[in-house]
Amino acid sequence: MCIRILVADDHRLVREGIISLLREEADMEVVGEASNGRQAVELAAKLTPDVVILDIAMPDLNGVDAARAIFSRLPKVRIIALTVHAEQRFVVNMLRAGATGYLPKSSAFDELTRAIRCVHSGKTYLSPIVAGPVLKDLLERMGKEDAVPVSVLSLREREVLQLVAEGKASKEVAKALHISINTVIRHRQHVMDKLGVHGVAALTKYAIREGLCGLEW
Repeated sequence: MCIRILVADDHRLVREGIISLLREEADMEVVGEASNGRQAVELAAKLTPDVVILDIAMPDLNGVDAARAIFSRLPKVRIIALTVHAEQRFVVNMLRAGATGYLPKSSAFDELTRAIRCVHSGKTYLSPIVAGPVLKDLLERMGKEDAVPVSVLSLREREVLQLVAEGKASKEVAKALHISINTVIRHRQHVMDKLGVHGVAALTKYAIREGLCGLEW
């Protein structure tokens, strides 16, 4: 079965070039083309393609908003951004809008076909050109957010933190760990002091983010 593809780019020469090359692929079929974002949304709803290739800078409706509209109506459609923009903020915006692939237009054609097959199989594809900066930014953000690592807590403090985050009262924590209630209260205060957070809600959020309990935030 062929992968049904919709191509959206406001530059006719670029659009037709992509379509011409895709038609040489035995397992791919171009079912439509759009010259702006609004047209891409309308054609996606009408044609229900498997994959939509979107430029970001398009008239009438930009690629980010077009991706968001397509994804909200057709969550099973896979969206690939093909654009001149390789900056981290564009990548993040497209991924948040529902895209599962991102390639700069400087990519070789075989990378595009690889990305199409990849997203069609249910995976995410980021070109190495953009993946590096995005990962670096993510790690930097994580470093800032997690300025106080869980390693500052003792094992007993982590045990108390987990049980508190899982909704246990001080009496229940004391019973589970075979310690007094006053000791539990003291450990909990030490945890809050070390982490710079206050209240059960903040402790719970930290524990979930650090993977210290089986809950989801």
